[in-house]
Order: sequence, then structure tokens, then C-alpha cells
Amino acid sequence: MTLPVHAASSPDVLSAVNALWEPSAIPDPYGRYEAVRGLSRDGLLFLPEWNAWFATGYAANSAVLRSPAALSGQWLAGVPQGAVSDGMQLLRHMMLWHNGLPHARLRGLVQKAFTPRVVEEQRDLVRSLLADLLRDAQKRDSAGETEEVEIVAALAHPLPARVIMKMLGLQGGDEEKFLRWSGSVAELLGGADQSPALLARIDADAREMRSFFRDLADELRLHPQPGLLSALAAAQDGGQQLSGDELLSNAVLLLTAGHETTSNLIPGGLLELSRQPGAWAALVHDPRHPGVVDELLRVVAPVQFDGRQLGADLQVGDQTLKAGQGVQLILAAANRDPQVFADPARLDWDRPGSSRHLAFAAGPHYCLGASLARLEITEVFAALAGRFPNLKVTQPHPPYKPNPVLRGPQELHVRLG
Repeated sequence: MTLPVHAASSPDVLSAVNALWEPSAIPDPYGRYEAVRGLSRDGLLFLPEWNAWFATGYAANSAVLRSPAALSGQWLAGVPQGAVSDGMQLLRHMMLWHNGLPHARLRGLVQKAFTPRVVEEQRDLVRSLLADLLRDAQKRDSAGETEEVEIVAALAHPLPARVIMKMLGLQGGDEEKFLRWSGSVAELLGGADQSPALLARIDADAREMRSFFRDLADELRLHPQPGLLSALAAAQDGGQQLSGDELLSNAVLLLTAGHETTSNLIPGGLLELSRQPGAWAALVHDPRHPGVVDELLRVVAPVQFDGRQLGADLQVGDQTLKAGQGVQLILAAANRDPQVFADPARLDWDRPGSSRHLAFAAGPHYCLGASLARLEITEVFAALAGRFPNLKVTQPHPPYKPNPVLRGPQELHVRLG
């Protein structure tokens, strides 16, 4: 079916799009993505009621992500300063929501601290933390207390949180608080059901964050400490530094992005591997196969959606996307586009071109922490497959977090074997 750009959407089209946001979609959204793909032309579907395009195709998603005409954060830029909640104020200074020169300035300053060398230096830390967490999990499993391990609490939550906290130079005693803050920001970013109670909690957490980080930039410049926060505070570009608000917002962004995506991919990857035993057997045979990370990112897609507003017309295939229109990028659908990835739901460690996936987005907003995520995913799945070749997921239909964007199981029980 081809939808004329200026025609009213049919009930079938509206129903297919609205179904994407239903809570029941989160455990298995892929059939709904395919329903929208089937209504699209060249991987694009326009809804005049929303003045927005829905992009399911790989080529369409990639073209929008890479185009300077596609702007991020316009929804926030239009909110008057006095009308911004504490949570939204925290988002305002994140590089995620800036474009052009302001984005380049923020990203450049953060990138000066978040270098490949700094990331690679974390490998021993990841291995040490991983060994401790798996040893504790194995003790609980072998002690027969429950005969199972809940892998989110035992591994997926604490590992990436402790790594990014250590990198930032934050104290381990504050782990529970930082995890709570990260969860609040993820809910704000991820389109969870934003009830008044949730928004009030997010605002309270944002005020607590601001209190914790108050005057930290000046303090760290006067008395540098080990870690990324001091490096962020000291970073300069043409004499410019991050302001206190910019340091706070982008430190929180690194904390949240460094935790949420990897913590979702670990249980999501194990669940997918339990459904594809051949892929698990191949991983056990070669735990450090170079194709593992990209295939897991492509198939599991811990970030399902992204969005842009067009600041100028953009030609994608034979379709013209007009300035002022929105684009809902369905990254998880792009990563399973059958025109690019044959048999797209199948994990294939030898798949050619799997690194082309859009799990980290693309273009100017390509994920700054991609190298850290790759390192953690490599080490986690190599350790699990190497140490526990008989690992078995005992919860085939786990509950999911109520977050359609940053998607992941809320819990996942496994038997390590």
C-alpha cells in the first residue's frame, strides 16, 4: 500500500502506527514494525495527522541520521526557559539535543576526555568486575539457594554502572543513588508512561543531581581528581570550557548512556541466544568471535527509536521530506531490514556487513560511548560462554521495563550450569 503524502491516513495505517506505542508491544515489537514497513514506500510512511514520517527502512534511517538538515532536540528548544521542569532543564544542556556548531563544541569538549586510550584502559577493570560478579553469582547458584540467578541484578545492572562510575571518578558508595538517577533520566529520555507521579520523581532526582554536582566544575579545576569528571572540567577548546550546567548534564548523559544500553543488551542478548541455540553453540565454540558484538547490537537493538525534526527539505529516494516535518526513526526496524540483512532475525556471527547496523545511530550524533559498549559486550559474552557453556535461560517470557525506546528485560532468571 502506498500512502499519498497529502491524503488523510486510513484507519489501518493509524492503527498500525498507534500499535507501536502500546505497552503490550514492548516484549516483542518486531511484528508491529513489520506491519508499518508493509505500509511504507522506500521504508518511509507519512502521517499527515502528525506531520511526521515513520522510517522503517535502513536506507531511509541512515540518510536522515547523516543529514545536516535533520535536527535533534527541537521539541526542547521551543520550550520557554521559565516553563522548563527540573528534569527538562537537566536535558537542555546535553549535547544530544544540540546541532551544528553548539553540538560540535559540546561533543568536542567531551571527546577530549573520552578518548579511545581512556576507554581501552578500562578493559582490565571490566574483566576484574566481571570476574567478581560472576563468582558471586556462581556461589549463589551452586549453593542451591534458588538454583537460579537473576542476571539483571547480578550482572547487567551493576557491571556497566560500576565501570562508568569508576571512569567518571565517582565513589562506589553512591552506586545505588547513581543507578536511581540513571533510571530517572532513562525514563525521561525513553518515552516511558510519564504520569504526574513519575515526572515529580524525575524532577526530585534532577534537583538532587544538581545539588550533588553544584560547584563541582570549579572545584575540579582547582583540585583535579582522577577520572573523566576532572578531564571534562579541564577540557578546553579555543579557551572555552564546559559551564557548570553543561558539565552536570553531559556527565549525567555519560552515566545514563554508559549504563542503560549495555545493561539492557546483556539480558536481551541472553534471551535472544536462548531462542537461537545454534548461535549459542557457535559462541561457546568461539567466545571472542569478532562478529558477536555487532550481531547482538543489530538483532537486540537496545535503543529502538530516535527522532529528528527537518530544518530543510531532504530527498530520500524518490520521496521529499519537507522542512518542519518530523521523522520517527525506528532503528530496530532498520537493523532488521530484509533488503540489507538476509534472514534478519537470525544471529549469524559470520554475517557480512553486520557492522553497518544503526544501534549506535550514525552521523553527527553517533554514540560517543560506542567503543566502551563494544568492550563491555565483548568481555561479558566471552566470559559467560567460556565459563558457563551450559547456561540456560529459565524465564522465556520475562517482564520488560515500561520503556519502548531504551528496551530491555526488567529481570531474567538463568541457571548457570
